Amino acid sequence: MKLVIFDCDGTIVDSQNGICAAMNHAFSGNGLKAPSRAETLAVVGLSLPEAFAVLAPEHDEPMRAALAERYRNAFKELKRDPAHHEPLFEGARAVIEAFGAREDVVLGIATGKSRRGVDRLIVREDWSDRFLTIQTADEHPSKPHPAMILAAMAEADVGPERTVMIGDTTFDMEMALEAGTGAIGVAWGYHTVEELLEAGAQTIVDDCGQLPGEIDQYFARLEPAA
Repeated sequence: MKLVIFDCDGTIVDSQNGICAAMNHAFSGNGLKAPSRAETLAVVGLSLPEAFAVLAPEHDEPMRAALAERYRNAFKELKRDPAHHEPLFEGARAVIEAFGAREDVVLGIATGKSRRGVDRLIVREDWSDRFLTIQTADEHPSKPHPAMILAAMAEADVGPERTVMIGDTTFDMEMALEAGTGAIGVAWGYHTVEELLEAGAQTIVDDCGQLPGEIDQYFARLEPAA
């Protein structure tokens, strides 16, 4: 059995506009200058405490906690807005469905997104039977700590040599390396191709349609020669 773990925001789901809007609200609501869009997108994948440590290093813990709370509330309000929608990236559904139907692969999620946010996605996309293991920042240290992948492998009873992480940030790639698994980067997310390669990505895909072939090639290279 093989374990394929997906990041969420920036890999499966296009959430850029909502994240940036909530971040702007968090800072402006506390009387602070909001970070640029590029600065906000650079911390996607980190847990909120880690993200605000990067975005507001000059402020103390109480202020960072206030920023995080206002960010959470803003994101909840966005979710209630009927006009707000976080679409899947083109081709993502087909990839999930294809791997979910295979008998030699199990799927997982490892994300900085909250458990509540992931649960909403699973319900929205009718994926309750697609992912064997789901790990979020609510239960684990922030990426790139390998805890999420280690927990996913334990739940799936699959070793690191038969596990690969799919993600769009350097945090995903570094987490995979720390856990001893494969690391495949996607070019459509929050960090650049160059950053992903420097962080340890073994290969990069340019669109979702390339993922099945690259994943199968990764595992094929690990099989012993006949």
